[in-house]
Amino acid sequence: MSGTIVITESEVHELLTMRECIDVMEDVIAALERGEVYQPLRQIARAPGAEGLLGMMPGYRGGQSPVYGLKEVCVFPGNPARGLDTHLGTVLLHSGDTGELLAIASASAITAIRTAAVSALATRLLAREDSTTLAIIGAGVQAHAHMRSIPLVRSIREIRICSRTRKSAEGLAAASAAGERGVPPIVTVRVTGTVEEAVRDADIIVTATSSRDPVLRAGWVAAGTHINAVGSSIAAARELDGATVGAASLFVDRRESTVNESGDYLFALREGAIAEGHIRAEIGEVLLGKAPGRRSRDEITLFKSLGLAAEDLASVAFLYAKASRLGVGTKVDL
Repeated sequence: MSGTIVITESEVHELLTMRECIDVMEDVIAALERGEVYQPLRQIARAPGAEGLLGMMPGYRGGQSPVYGLKEVCVFPGNPARGLDTHLGTVLLHSGDTGELLAIASASAITAIRTAAVSALATRLLAREDSTTLAIIGAGVQAHAHMRSIPLVRSIREIRICSRTRKSAEGLAAASAAGERGVPPIVTVRVTGTVEEAVRDADIIVTATSSRDPVLRAGWVAAGTHINAVGSSIAAARELDGATVGAASLFVDRRESTVNESGDYLFALREGAIAEGHIRAEIGEVLLGKAPGRRSRDEITLFKSLGLAAEDLASVAFLYAKASRLGVGTKVDL
């Protein structure tokens, strides 16, 4: 090895297409389920009185080219008002043979793409095959990414968007939903005045907000809907009311993470809306055929996404290989 490759935010977006990332996420989630990836729970540093927090997500993947990875990311929920992403940091890739630092990449870009790619994988596994209507709650980075990812796995013909700031929702609606080659054109993209209006009779719902309190209520969700809940990743915040979680078959990225870190799960449990054991399966179990996915057309399925170190590790390993092959990125000696 000669030097460390630094991969900027724009280079991450150039190198890691959404279609490729869905494949990368499928591979690593299957590997995680087979026990080929090691990842402890993330560690959170939240200083008393501080506005944001620092999260640290380490992981390891063995095999012929073993690697260690670490995402260090600051989460500042108020950043969209400043024109900034809520997640800012880096993902580090180390050789599992020598410990050498192979690559440093933008965590905000990786997080945006891989989160939406995992939601697309969950949607492919759980949503009805004839789903055509997508409701997106929120209009930030994750809303943009999901507007690109979900149409790659289902033939979406209508997208409805609702956000606290109508201007942001209108900006998202004006963006091209066909951001990548091969994405079918969307017939209708429209902004709604309320969340209820957006989600009524929607086939697929994505909640991608920074809210600490529920934005989605059970009475608004139709039978047969699939929900991707991606906005809340800490125990003190949730996007779904307890009744929504209770009414749905719950699928997660990792049980250990969910029972320790998910406000959507923990609030519902404390309120008595669900009992321990409510989690149907991890999506890796569904992917490998160890657990059933959707059981009926009218079943409400819910994928609670917290984000895993394995996903960041796989993303930066893919980026390192592709950047090395194409000569993209900046080599530095640290």
